[in-house]
Amino acid sequence: MFLHVNEANYITDYQLKLKFNNDEIRTVDLKDELFGEVFEPLKNKEFFQDFFISHNTIEWKNGADFAPEFLFKIGQKV
Repeated sequence: MFLHVNEANYITDYQLKLKFNNDEIRTVDLKDELFGEVFEPLKNKEFFQDFFISHNTIEWKNGADFAPEFLFKIGQKV
């Protein structure tokens, strides 16, 4: 089964609550994952909060995204 992010909600700082297509809900903290040119703008919390679901994962308007499998792996079960 391929993982997809079906729902995403901002919690605080760099934390998101994600619901996957296997019905698992996980909290991910991306604070330590924002390195590299494409992720640099996400260090601005206002920019970070402006995400959307696209291509089965979360994405930002500058094209930054994370693979749903990675998000699932680093996420903590709710």
